[in-house]
Amino acid sequence: MLAHSANHQVQSGALGKNVHLEATSMHELLDFIADQLPGWRDHPDRPKKTSETDLTSQLCGYLNTAARFSSGWDILQFRIEEPDEQQKGRKIDLVASPCGPTVWIEGRRCTQFDTLLPIECKRLPTPKSKDRDEREYVISRKATTGGIQRFKAGNHGAAHVLAGMIGYVQAESPAIWHGRLNTWIKELDGSEHAGWTAKDLLRTDPTDTKPDLTIYRSSHAREKGLSDIDILHLWIEMN
Repeated sequence: MLAHSANHQVQSGALGKNVHLEATSMHELLDFIADQLPGWRDHPDRPKKTSETDLTSQLCGYLNTAARFSSGWDILQFRIEEPDEQQKGRKIDLVASPCGPTVWIEGRRCTQFDTLLPIECKRLPTPKSKDRDEREYVISRKATTGGIQRFKAGNHGAAHVLAGMIGYVQAESPAIWHGRLNTWIKELDGSEHAGWTAKDLLRTDPTDTKPDLTIYRSSHAREKGLSDIDILHLWIEMN
């Protein structure tokens, strides 16, 4: 848990304390979110919704409750539709941030007003509409609204080298979507959308095993002189 990677003991709920974390703590945070996803989906009181906004709002509330009652994670809060730190006018679907203590990660100071981890949430499949691209989890031909596209272009998470993406799988299987998304990424290599290569493919990792959850990883070169960004993809079957 996050508290275990702090350089000193975390005092639960103590506002104003400094907490020093290793960079690997953000991977542990994604692991915490992954553990919570099946419980959120299966909670008997959760209204059955299908829209991305409704699902992400529900998940945000569930994660806040889970963090509050989890030793070590109670220094965090989750928020939805948060403005990106560097790209004004753009909003991130879900973010994790401190909820009182000042958190330091490798010399970076984060308060309750800062983002520790940016997360994009997407439905699979993308809702059918003449104004939307079915490849929206990856890229959009109509705007820079594709999930991976936003991180790759530096429009989201430019201040971060790790991000998360949550896929709400509402039809077909994760295996089918994995193959389909990777086909779309391969087709982008050499297209009018510059910068896409086989490096951008979603890959499996044998260490990523969670009950009722499918996990993929990807790594992406970025524009604007930014370092590469790694994305952990957490897919939960909703049907």
